[in-house]
Amino acid sequence: MNILIFGASGATGHELVKQGLEQGHTVTAFVRNPAKLKVDHEKIKMHQGDVKDFIAVEKAVSGQDAVLSALGASSPFKYDPVVVEGVGNIIKAMEHSGVKRFIYLSFIGVKESRKDAPIFIRYVVSKILRTEIAGHEAKENMIKQSNLAWTIVRPATLTNGPKKGVYRFGEDLKSNAFMVTSSRADVADFMLKQISDNSFHQKSVRIMY
Repeated sequence: MNILIFGASGATGHELVKQGLEQGHTVTAFVRNPAKLKVDHEKIKMHQGDVKDFIAVEKAVSGQDAVLSALGASSPFKYDPVVVEGVGNIIKAMEHSGVKRFIYLSFIGVKESRKDAPIFIRYVVSKILRTEIAGHEAKENMIKQSNLAWTIVRPATLTNGPKKGVYRFGEDLKSNAFMVTSSRADVADFMLKQISDNSFHQKSVRIMY
């Protein structure tokens, strides 16, 4: 399949690119600075641009089978309107181009799922990262109001651990543990599986160990 990855040069985005190529997909990486993504593969395409530039986003979206977003705020301690606007551009471009499948990386600490999150996220992280969480909530609202075949993925605290291929996921997944994690590698694995899996179309799903 032809897949487009936003936030490709970030830690989770890099995992999406690497695993997507390993699975045989033709991957388009949307990046502001291609030098930050050091991947050499015959099936990777670099699309340099900024998500706030609708024309650049629309050109990248055209001809894709699925779009994945691992976009993050420039700082975890402040609301990033550029990224929120960028997700709006992605949605608009997908609707204009007739590309339906959208998989968005959010966070289990958003208000809708916070009550079921690990204790550390519920009472500590939700306060420290309240502005970043507000950004995720704004983007989720836009996605839910679209006519796309979306899936919102809400992991627990992300780590740079290895891909295990074994993790829990579900719409009503809960944890009363103090802290629970998800490796970026396993989150990327789950996101890529959603490209051809209809189980969570227009649903929000939680993932953690």
